[in-house]
Amino acid sequence: MEVGLAIPQMARGLNRDRVIGWCQAAETGPFSSISAGERITFRNLEGITLCAAAAVATERVRVMTNVIVLPWHEPALIAKELATIDVMSGGRLDVAVGVGGRWQDYAALNSPFENRHQRLDDAVAELKRLWSGGAAADGESVGPEPVQVGGPRFYGSAMGPKSMARVAKWAHGVSGFTLMADVAEAKRQFSSTESAWLAAGRNDKPRHITGTFVSLGNNSRDVLRQFAYEYLEVFSPDFARQLSDSMRIHEKSALRDLLVEMKEVGCDEFIVVPATSDPAMADEVAEVVAEVS
Repeated sequence: MEVGLAIPQMARGLNRDRVIGWCQAAETGPFSSISAGERITFRNLEGITLCAAAAVATERVRVMTNVIVLPWHEPALIAKELATIDVMSGGRLDVAVGVGGRWQDYAALNSPFENRHQRLDDAVAELKRLWSGGAAADGESVGPEPVQVGGPRFYGSAMGPKSMARVAKWAHGVSGFTLMADVAEAKRQFSSTESAWLAAGRNDKPRHITGTFVSLGNNSRDVLRQFAYEYLEVFSPDFARQLSDSMRIHEKSALRDLLVEMKEVGCDEFIVVPATSDPAMADEVAEVVAEVS
């Protein structure tokens, strides 16, 4: 099982130096990828921009957009942006896409919340068409040409059976997340993914990716719970407090056990999502990964 690092874009204090520190830690450590995603009405640095920075700041690890909320974007523009990152990374880009779950972000972008699943499917098809040389509305192609023939691999951020069935038609695998670091939950998702692949008539094995919030270092328990509360507060303060108080991956032993168990249930890549912007945490994660490799 591979282990990737997410840039801690939702944590307080993330700046240029710390972004570079996390990219360097991913590049030199026992890690497979560096990733960033999207959220609008929050304090985070913008995810596609971060992935572009990571593409330049690294040479070895894959760069992953985890997750792009594709219904927010005009297909021709996002096709150009992602192809540019693929060029800047030398063909190391993977693209996880989904519909998101926060109506507030849709409202901030004046993007309709309705019909978002179909818009996701249509956008994926259009990106693949454009990356394969298909013409845009003016009859011209949208460049640049991605380094990866046909464009980067897609992963779906799917939860329910209907979403999984849709993703099985176009994705290389599923990039999920377990908020409570629940191995049984991840195992069910892996099983559902494989069932969806079979139902879609596919013979290839889907790639299973999941992750969770992690905090290691000084005051790690409090850091994790405060981070999770702030991230989840949009849903309701009571809900956020209940879940954040139950967060448990704030010790090396807990992370070690989680990685071992995730590997046993068939996880192909586990993404550590740091609850602190301090890249010193990456050294502690690297020690755990080295132990279980």
